[in-house]
Amino acid sequence: MYYIKHLYIFFSKLALIIFFFSTEVVKAKSFEINDIEISQPFVINFDKNKVIDQGFKNAFFELMYSLIKSSDFKKIDSIKLNEIKGMIETFSIKEEKFIDQKYQLNLGVSFDKKKIFEYLEKKNIFPSQILKERFLFIPIIINENGNSISIFSNNPIYDNWNKTNKRYQLINYLLPSEDLEDLNIIKENLDVLETYDFNEITKKYFLKNSVISLIFRGNKEVRILTKIYNDKNEIIMNNSFKDINIENEKDLKFLIDNMKNLFEDNWKKINEINTSIKVPITIKVRNDDLKKSNNFELFLNEVDLVSYYSIQKINKEFIFYQVIFNGTVQNFINIMKNNKYNLNTQKKVWIIE
Repeated sequence: MYYIKHLYIFFSKLALIIFFFSTEVVKAKSFEINDIEISQPFVINFDKNKVIDQGFKNAFFELMYSLIKSSDFKKIDSIKLNEIKGMIETFSIKEEKFIDQKYQLNLGVSFDKKKIFEYLEKKNIFPSQILKERFLFIPIIINENGNSISIFSNNPIYDNWNKTNKRYQLINYLLPSEDLEDLNIIKENLDVLETYDFNEITKKYFLKNSVISLIFRGNKEVRILTKIYNDKNEIIMNNSFKDINIENEKDLKFLIDNMKNLFEDNWKKINEINTSIKVPITIKVRNDDLKKSNNFELFLNEVDLVSYYSIQKINKEFIFYQVIFNGTVQNFINIMKNNKYNLNTQKKVWIIE
């Protein structure tokens, strides 16, 4: 009887473990979009559901602005509300109030990552990892007529650059301080600025990313040569804008917005997720250390390149995870290493040591 009782307890615990770690449950990180604010006049035909629906649309497009390049926006313009709702996991009303005959709503929306990626894949759009990063930005205005330059003073781009930030933008810009030494270095290299690497200046700020824009100002055209440096490579971009007067507030805002879009698109391209690549990886974790397995699951939830994962099986020694990764095997190993996970990859099933 004693043996049967303990056998029952053992199988009861096993059933709970199997339920908790069901191999049918696929884990996926959600995209959280918070503080969506909508305001609508409180009139006779007021419909709160329509306000919430508008909030869903606003949240979806804010997510898209962070995920996809500007050239892909036209592919999602015609999305229907029902399609957006089908990708929502949960939503919450953070705050609602009536002020001056207006209904004001603050909404939080959680989107299913897997469904978002599937939708974008159908639209032939490769999303980007949502990686916020800090860049040093040095805008140098060069007057092509008089061969004079403006770096700090009399530089409207320098003065107004950080006045037009959008919260969905991934790049946070640090502008250089008004350093006389930097000004002299640039003036000394005026004739070779297009080939100068600016390392003397950028190294002072201890940032791995920097953007140098040479803005050639003509009578009817602004031509911009941009050098983008990161820890991987150097990128050179050439762009031109006609009929732009940077002394005009409207033209200046247009120019800054377009420059930021170009830089955002470039950053997204660098961190693009190729969802057509689906690499299955099997990893086992010892099941006598629940903290390790829990932390590993939290880690997988945070990696956008992990399309999804599930628990394949459990035996008396290990928990076996099936991970679907949108990238190369080496890329996955590098990500694990950068997050202090030691992988033994000697056998077909890898193990976290």
